Amino acid sequence: MATDLDRLPLSGIIRIRDMMFGLKRPYRLDQGDISFDTPAPIKAAIKRAVEDNQTHYVQTGGLPRLRELLAEKLRTVNRIPIASPDEVIITAGGMHGLYMLSLALFDPGDEVILPDPVWPATTGHILNAGAVAVPCALRPSLDWRLDPDELASLVTPRTRAVLLNSPHNPTGGVLTSDDLQAIARIAAQHNLWIISDEAYEDIVYSDVQGHPAPHPVGHSSAATAPGIPARRSLAALPGMYDRTVPVYTFSKSFAMTGLRLGYLAVKNQVVRSRILKLVGLTASNVSSVIQYGAIGGLEAGQAWIPAFRHELQARRDMFYEGLETLRGLLTGTPPKGAFYAFLKIDPAWRPPEGSISTASLSWSFVEHVIARTEVGCIPGIDFGGAGEGYVRFCFSRSREELQGAIEALRTGLRT
Repeated sequence: MATDLDRLPLSGIIRIRDMMFGLKRPYRLDQGDISFDTPAPIKAAIKRAVEDNQTHYVQTGGLPRLRELLAEKLRTVNRIPIASPDEVIITAGGMHGLYMLSLALFDPGDEVILPDPVWPATTGHILNAGAVAVPCALRPSLDWRLDPDELASLVTPRTRAVLLNSPHNPTGGVLTSDDLQAIARIAAQHNLWIISDEAYEDIVYSDVQGHPAPHPVGHSSAATAPGIPARRSLAALPGMYDRTVPVYTFSKSFAMTGLRLGYLAVKNQVVRSRILKLVGLTASNVSSVIQYGAIGGLEAGQAWIPAFRHELQARRDMFYEGLETLRGLLTGTPPKGAFYAFLKIDPAWRPPEGSISTASLSWSFVEHVIARTEVGCIPGIDFGGAGEGYVRFCFSRSREELQGAIEALRTGLRT
């Protein structure tokens, strides 16, 4: 196991982060964090839990009240047929859930089909479990969605699972209902597991046809309130919850990135038992006070989520308008979901010295951008081979920071 870890690649995001900390006035468009403060009801609930001395061990699977609220949310908003709160397991962030799920599902040599490009930690989880990551290319011609026919062509007798991420990091692609139906048929035909990373479930923009923006739900009275559209998950399709594990995080919708809280839902009792063992082995239990904070947020009704989404859409539009001043150096269409701009670098671009400093156009461009503008960004190649020639910026920073970054790019990249 120790030497296996030596073979895992270290994400370039870590390298970029270290570079940014060395700058005087960086524009942090490299990291997938949002500038919004954690909402007041969550902070108040955390403070209250500390004052009430709720700082001791709690149940390994999570606080019962939190699991109850999340089971209700999954049933009413995501339309997943959760039979019991026991099927919901609280994790130390979405990453923790994905890590444990890989260990609970895969044996060495199992194949897992996943999007390319993809969040680098996803590949690391699969490789760490001894499984084989099989990339399925996403393309801008399909709005960065999986091609079901190509996905089906990659299935072999060793295929164990398909990993989905919609809305998608880094491209912002959103799977359609037809996509989900097609993927479900493939999974059922070949007896495959589906891992559904739904970290950005609440960040689907209002200009996306056929994908109504989800509305948050608090306690049961709000769960059935009129006018609240359901957020469909692949696990909601008939029979699919049997083979689908949806994974969620409080990081994005609740502005809790540093507090590390997530959850997943597992119907299969064997897999659920394995994950509970892993929670015990890795954390004993997730932070008690942070769980109380989530309860406070869920019971408060989460009115901030539509406001967050509206502001993120405004920032998206502002950032893309600013890119037009770069005269074609970076091109791409605004994403349908999440909060990343995944942009194509002009293939003819070269740094002022006249040659690419590395074998990768993406890395060469990013190193040049950071050195000349102090604007953080991530090379597309870090997300997989299909990402080469692209660069990712995060537009969830404040409007002031985004405007400063655009001006820095315009000035620093002028040739």
